[in-house]
Amino acid sequence: MFCNWKKIALFAGGALFGSAGVKLLTSRDAKKVYTQSTAAVLRMKDCVMENVSKVQENCGDILEDAKGINEDRASAAEQVEDAGEPSVE
Repeated sequence: MFCNWKKIALFAGGALFGSAGVKLLTSRDAKKVYTQSTAAVLRMKDCVMENVSKVQENCGDILEDAKGINEDRASAAEQVEDAGEPSVE
């Protein structure tokens, strides 16, 4: 039988790096990095949510102002239409 040493070496290297990778990912230092990263993401989320709230408040104000403008225009248009019609008596 022909033994392919290259494939065996690749398998052994992968198993070695895989087990070393698991130990690296579960080390104390790695857990500290995960914790710090998660804390930074949570702080970023809070900041983004504050900005979203401000934008929503501003959009609500803009919407109310726009509705007011449209109501004023509609009432002005009704007054113009009413003034242009001759009264029948």
